[in-house]
Amino acid sequence: MTNSTVLPGLLILAAMLAGGPPAPAQPLPAPPPVSAGAARTLNDPIFPSLGQLGLDVRHYDVALTVAEPGTPELSGAVTLTLAATRPLAEVRLDFYGPTVTAVRWNGQAAPFRMEPDRQKLVVTPPAPLLPGQEARLTVEYQGAPGVILDPDFSTPLRLGWQAVPAGEGGAGANFTLSEPQGTHTFLPTNDHPSDKATFTTRVTVPPGFTAAASGLEGAVVEGSGTRTFVFTQAEPIPTYALAVHVNRFERVMAPPVPVGANGAPVVRRDYFPVGTADSTRSAYARTDEMLRVLSGWFGPYPFGAYGVAVVTPPLPALETATLSTMPVRSSNERVAVHELAHQWFGDAVSPATWADVWLNEGFATYAELLWTEAQGGDGQAVAARWYAILAQGGTRPLVATQAGQLFDRSAYQRGALALHALRAAVGDAAFRAFLHAYTARFSGKSLTTADLLTFAHTQVGGAGEAALRTWVESPGLPPLPVPAH
Repeated sequence: MTNSTVLPGLLILAAMLAGGPPAPAQPLPAPPPVSAGAARTLNDPIFPSLGQLGLDVRHYDVALTVAEPGTPELSGAVTLTLAATRPLAEVRLDFYGPTVTAVRWNGQAAPFRMEPDRQKLVVTPPAPLLPGQEARLTVEYQGAPGVILDPDFSTPLRLGWQAVPAGEGGAGANFTLSEPQGTHTFLPTNDHPSDKATFTTRVTVPPGFTAAASGLEGAVVEGSGTRTFVFTQAEPIPTYALAVHVNRFERVMAPPVPVGANGAPVVRRDYFPVGTADSTRSAYARTDEMLRVLSGWFGPYPFGAYGVAVVTPPLPALETATLSTMPVRSSNERVAVHELAHQWFGDAVSPATWADVWLNEGFATYAELLWTEAQGGDGQAVAARWYAILAQGGTRPLVATQAGQLFDRSAYQRGALALHALRAAVGDAAFRAFLHAYTARFSGKSLTTADLLTFAHTQVGGAGEAALRTWVESPGLPPLPVPAH
């Protein structure tokens, strides 16, 4: 995600949970109260109600039908492949979405109830889910998604499923913009970055519309007055990073770029609404070069495809996996580099809690400096500008303690300067080797800031860790780091 304190004209998304209207009541009576152990969440320090302790969602098989693009209504059926790390007498999914019409456990109807105040869908399996077992939970639903608003945005920002009504002569559109906790407005999930999963996404739309989603595109199935687009996201991603787009798109293909593991080709495709201006498209003309530059610093690109889907509302850009969501107003090279870097930092290597979100934003912001240097620019001047902003506006230690800090100046610019300090302490060669080792070790996983510091000590020694730790933990602003050349 991008932030206006990184560059003038970009937008802040400091997402805080706000209650929306209650979800429709379900027809089943409430069972007896669950045990305290079964009701335990992941106790995230920023969003303590998210997730279920002990639940491991391994795969989401998602089927969405958008009968009238541009309206919020949709119908869905998702089958979750579940495992557990502790006995679970109930499965408590995050869900604040359309009306649930059916729930099945391994193909058999299962009792369920909604807890709208907790934004939970609670399912009781025929027997507790035990460690070592695997189960398939299917949820069918239909209607309008729930509403979670970001109260810090300059105008009310609805997280999750977005609807862009049809204008004069123009088609309606839908897309997802879920960071940090908007996915469960349209999809039952364990909606927390510590529980990453793979996805198969099927989106059914009317003729003339195109759907796009995270992963590699497979078959397009022509139905009776419909088209179904199928995408497979084979590498695990956090739920907020799932991309789904419906629009009258022009899909623009480019030659694959050999920057994947062992030089594997990365599929290149971008989705532009029909009629998108050349000035917007030009921001993505150098994506292939960006992939080469960033993979040189960060290691192999972690997914099988990359591109952008352009949207028209003036919203923040978001690093949805393999297909960054890019508003027209954010279509410039620096934002493009930032969101591309998030494919490594955020989508492949994810924070274990929302308090550690600087691990996403600091690394992605530092990619802007690396890109500047690759174009012959002065990286130290970029660092000095970030430092001046922090010196003027104030700063904090990097681990967030409240929702309003998630996407502030410190998460972006101080996080980037922490990496600049590590680079200054160990030199370019060791810094590059550290980044390669970091993404190799944690790709597909989630980690805390403490994990990063421990890993830094292992890879670059005490001096490197100390330089990084100072920027992570100091209450004040440390001196501007200056790499030796």
